[in-house]
Amino acid sequence: MKHSNRANKNKLFADRLLRLQYIFIFIISVFIIYLFCIQILDTRHCRIKAKKQRRAYSFVMRGNIYDRNGIKLATDTIYYDIFARKADFVHSEEELAKMLAPILKVSQAELTKKLKQNNQMILIQKNVSRQVRDEIAKLNLREIPMDKKSIRTYPQGTMASHVLGYYNFDADIASGVEQTAKDKLESVTKGEDYEVTPRGNIIYKITTDPVAVTTPRKGKDVTLTIDAPVQHVCEKALMTTIQKFKAFRGTAIVMNPKNGEILAYAVYPYFDPNNFKSATSFQTKNWTLTDVYPPGSTFKTITVASAMELGKINRYTKINDTGKIKVGWWPIKNYDYATHPNPGLIDLVYLFEHSSNVASVLVAQMMNKYEYYGMLKKFGFGEKTGIDLPGESVGILKQPEKWDSADHASMGYGYGSSVTAIQMISAVSAIANGGVRVTPHVIKYPPEEEAIKVKRVQVMTPEHAKVVTELLTESINHGKSVIKSDSYNIAAKTGTSIKPIENGVGYTNKLYTSIVGYLPSSDPQVIIYVVIDSAQGGEIWGNTVAAPIFKEISTQVARILNLQPDKY
Repeated sequence: MKHSNRANKNKLFADRLLRLQYIFIFIISVFIIYLFCIQILDTRHCRIKAKKQRRAYSFVMRGNIYDRNGIKLATDTIYYDIFARKADFVHSEEELAKMLAPILKVSQAELTKKLKQNNQMILIQKNVSRQVRDEIAKLNLREIPMDKKSIRTYPQGTMASHVLGYYNFDADIASGVEQTAKDKLESVTKGEDYEVTPRGNIIYKITTDPVAVTTPRKGKDVTLTIDAPVQHVCEKALMTTIQKFKAFRGTAIVMNPKNGEILAYAVYPYFDPNNFKSATSFQTKNWTLTDVYPPGSTFKTITVASAMELGKINRYTKINDTGKIKVGWWPIKNYDYATHPNPGLIDLVYLFEHSSNVASVLVAQMMNKYEYYGMLKKFGFGEKTGIDLPGESVGILKQPEKWDSADHASMGYGYGSSVTAIQMISAVSAIANGGVRVTPHVIKYPPEEEAIKVKRVQVMTPEHAKVVTELLTESINHGKSVIKSDSYNIAAKTGTSIKPIENGVGYTNKLYTSIVGYLPSSDPQVIIYVVIDSAQGGEIWGNTVAAPIFKEISTQVARILNLQPDKY
């Protein structure tokens, strides 16, 4: 009985083993048939795959960036990385070092030490010029391969650095126009592909075009609205004042209010995009787009314009200026209350000329909070302007339901909301442009693209905009402002505001000083906005710190652009 059971078990094991052998034989047969098919019958598949492994594409460079006059602001420059491939050495390390050291201008001893590293591929030197590369190529050293690459360079150095931004090829990281225009700068038509050996040498065939495969492909060029001479004037004037007053930072923006084209956009501190890796985040950040601040008295222009548009006031309106008032818990008085405690009945020219806080509050209170808020939204506050630069903030404008009486009042003279610099110049440009606010932009667009990207919003009627312009102009002509010109009528307003505590509640002992204005006011061609953050020493006001910069810029811009005088 036991013998029979053992025989059955052996038979069962033998059957299972035989089945496994059949399975293995089947799998091996299928594998052999598959290899036969792809290696003998379907050689085309292997040829295509091998060809793809050998395929390469012609070198791609980003497009150039130019100012409106054709001055090159950004371009790609070809450089080479020099390597040594140990497997191909036909010369000793000492021999190679002796040949290469004079060309690379390095120590022969150090180069010999580097070449003796126990690596298959040794990096000898990065970012050498075409001239150096050609000198090495003449030596016909098969063990010294050279990789071509492009590096973004900025011929004008720090000029318009916050507009241009920078581009990092290695990490594919960009800022400024380099980021917003990335698609266009890298847009290339399909180039001719070719095949290379494992060592990177081109395999030339009958159909290979030697010019096409060795000529780099290049993206489309981008032209900016920036005018390099105007930009230079702004950057120089801004830096001079900042150094004089030891200020924290500042900006000077020049724009054409009729079409939104920004002619100059100076943001201090400057940085060199050629060496952006050594710049701090404070230097590279375009704070005029990201950071908000109380605009101060320049906002009185918006308050008066809003009330004018809503029919609450007209050019002949008189306001009882008592010098100081209290709204809710908020005491408000004029900056010159000590010398002019009770101005009495004043007109709107006086309001602008003497920058009356009390009169501005009273004008703001003529509008209910929903009316006022609606006008501020029309002027573009509380939302992005749509400028073609990255990182723009929407600013701070509370919903009217959350306004208390103090919010409503302080809004009238520039403390109830926080704005960005680009919002402020965009809003006032609407007054300069007959009531139409145009999207500010730094890229020069063709007509069909401009129609999509540059919006026009009717903020107020041309008649009301003209009245506000005339009031501002009269306040400058009748006053003692340093920006007064013998040749041009200028509509402008200065501002001074206390700097809030960053990421906290309350205010510091520092000030924002500013001025916004346009000329010739009879037919505005440029609007200029200057902001200086935390000037120190002496009398710190918009008229003493920011206005002299405005004066220098407006004088030079009028000359550069050949603006026609409107004072005779």
